[in-house]
Parts: sequence; C-alpha cells; structure tokens
Amino acid sequence: MKKLLLSLPVLFASCANATPLSSSVNADMAQLESLYLHLHQNPELSYHEKHTAARLAKELKQLGFDVTEHVGGHGVVGLLKNGDGPTVMIRADTDGLPIVEQTGKPYASKVKTLDKNNNEVGVMHGCGHDIHMTSFIGAAKQLVALKSQWRGTLMMVAQPAEEVGAGAKAMLKEGLFSKFAKPDHVLGLHVSASVPAGKVAIAPGYALANVDSVDITVKGKGGHGAYPHTTVDPVVLASRIVLALQTITSREISPLQPSVITVGSIHGGSKHNIISNEVKLQLTLRSYDPQVREQQIATLKRLTKGIALSAGLSEDMAPVVYVHDEETIPSTFNDPVLAERVTQAITKELGEGNVLKSEPVMAGEDFGLYGLTDEDVPITIFWLGGVEPALFKKALSSGESLPSLHSSQFAPDYPKTIHTGVRAMTASALDLFNQDK
Repeated sequence: MKKLLLSLPVLFASCANATPLSSSVNADMAQLESLYLHLHQNPELSYHEKHTAARLAKELKQLGFDVTEHVGGHGVVGLLKNGDGPTVMIRADTDGLPIVEQTGKPYASKVKTLDKNNNEVGVMHGCGHDIHMTSFIGAAKQLVALKSQWRGTLMMVAQPAEEVGAGAKAMLKEGLFSKFAKPDHVLGLHVSASVPAGKVAIAPGYALANVDSVDITVKGKGGHGAYPHTTVDPVVLASRIVLALQTITSREISPLQPSVITVGSIHGGSKHNIISNEVKLQLTLRSYDPQVREQQIATLKRLTKGIALSAGLSEDMAPVVYVHDEETIPSTFNDPVLAERVTQAITKELGEGNVLKSEPVMAGEDFGLYGLTDEDVPITIFWLGGVEPALFKKALSSGESLPSLHSSQFAPDYPKTIHTGVRAMTASALDLFNQDK
C-alpha cells in the first residue's frame, strides 16, 4: 500500500487537462485514499451507519464546519457560512449492502454482521458509497481551501439508508431544509460501473426511475394433485398473472412512456402432489412519469382480480396486492438548467472529451426526493465513471460484461475515480456560488 501512496502524485501529475484544482486535489490524494480504504473496509448496513457517520462528522468538524449529527437516523449535516451568497448542498450516501465481497482485492471488506432476520451476512460497499463519501470530503477540503474564491453557504449532507429508500425521507421529515438551510441548488454524484474512470456522464431531465416493491398473494382452493378439478389452483393463477402483467407495459401504457414490471420471486406449494391454498409473488415496478407509476399499480390490481374471478373465485378471494409505500422511491429529475450549468463547469475542469451525455436508467435513487419538496429546489446528480480504463476498453472489444453495481466483484478504479469526483464536484459548486458574478 505504501508504494501505491507514493505513486499517486506521479499518476495525477501526468493527467491530461491538468488544472490548478487538479494539482490541489493531487496533493490531498494520500489522505483521501486512506479515508477511502477505511470506509471500504468498515461498511455498515442501512440504519446502522453509526461509525461511518461519526467519521464523516469528525472530518467536517476538522475543516471548520458547524456539524449536527443524528439527523434522520445517522445523518450528518455540516454548514460552512462564507458571507452572502447562494446555499449549495452536496449530498453523499453512507450505507453498505449485505454482500460478501469477492473482488480478491487486498483491501476487500471482511465485515460480517447479522441482518434484520438474524442471518449472518457479509457487508460491502458494492454501490460505491465509499467513493461518494470520499469525494464528498475531498470536495469539502477543496472548497474550504478556496474560500476566498466564493461567497455563500456550503451545506454538506451525509445521508444514511439510501439502499432502502428511507434516508432522504427521514432527513427531510426532520427539517433538513427548515432547521438547517434551504439550499438554492442540490448536487450529488454516483459511481458508474459502465463509464471509464476519469469521465463523468450527466442526464438532463429524468435520470433515475420511480421504484415500487409490490407483494401479491394469490389465493386458491387447495387439494390433491390427482384431483385438480376439485380445486382452484393458485399456481396456475399465479402463472397466468405473471404473463398478463407484461401486457400492462406492452398494451396499456403508451409505447412512448418507459415502463418495467418484473416478477422477481414466486413461491407456493409444499409437495409434488399437493395443490396449495396460495402463492406469493414479489415484483419491482419501474417508470419515470408519476402518472405511469399510478397506472401500473391500478392496472395490476385490476388484472389480478379479473384473473381470479375468471377462475370462479369470489371477490373476497381476489389476490391481495400490497405496495410497500415505505420503500417507494420517486424518479430523479435533473433540473435541465442546473444540469446544463453543471455540465459546463465540469467540462471546463475535465475537458470536453471527459464529459458525456447519459441516458436515463431504470435504477432508483432517493436523491430525487430533495427536488420534490415544497421548497422546489433544483437538483442534479451525475454519474462518475469508475471502471479502470484498460478493463473498459477490453470489455468493449470483447463484448464481455463488466461487474455491475451491487455485484460482489465490483471494484472501481478508486484513485482515478476519487480524483475525478472531487474535481467535478468542486468545480460545479464553485460555479454555482459565483453564478451571479
């Protein structure tokens, strides 16, 4: 590891499009790498980010921020007032995932813990939140060092429980925008497993999807497998429902509106020759437009009920459709004006060839909630390339798939990714602070 630390200045001194900010970030890289390795090797699951939050709070306090801990759980808010000007909020998410890391890296997480069901699970930052937090602290360091170049209030928000769609809700409910500061702009970044390190990608408008988790309990009348005519088989009904659900997207929602309905789990029955009384399905629903989301759910309820009635079941035996509202995540809409401004600022810093326009994805992120409050704050999140460039090039030529986010083998090119993330976020914030000058 010592050799790697010594090599960092050489690595980044030779980067293309070197700028004063690039040199300044380069000088911080040894400290940032140390922070990254600590966070990577000590991940904590959603709702349990106690030590992670304490470390981030300590980092912000050392930089001179007014820090409040335990906001919406293990959330941390740091405020740095630097004269009159806009308030710019930078957000990072802090929770890990229940994954046993299989990257083979010498710094791989070996953490194991008990989940909410008392099962032992591995814990890994398989979605890049360790990169997000390190870039977050790196940007805070740069903006403190550059205080003479901007005026306003810098609001740093370390948010817990993103992976379960609960952290942003909890922090906003606790008065994030009223007790602390109402931001004029909200910025975030997310590591990409399909963009090479050193580049960023931004989608103006819809960037990430509405996400709903839905449980369906299909009821029936069980009996002996040898006498199916005396039963109403819920396995057959569930099979019909799985196929019928695909017609919601293909035949009920406009083909111009993106929609995904996936049945991820189906469970029913206990033995070869027994027709059970029920089957349970678990679904994920994805969309961008809120009206499409409502149509998905309403149509799903209508179709499942209709199939049950067509099999001769009474209305009180209709499938039970349960939407997990507590886990619902709204789509993330990047304010087009802010997204364009951020794009220009990052392009100026990184160079035109390193800033891409991305398409919306069907993954979900609770970052979108910050733009859906009564305060109507413009938000923008951008993708931060994380793939080692040589691996990206090899995969492109061979057609091989790269490890995705949430994969046990996801291992970003962290030095280059962090260096780029700090520069991109710092440049974006500086531009927003100085937009009226």
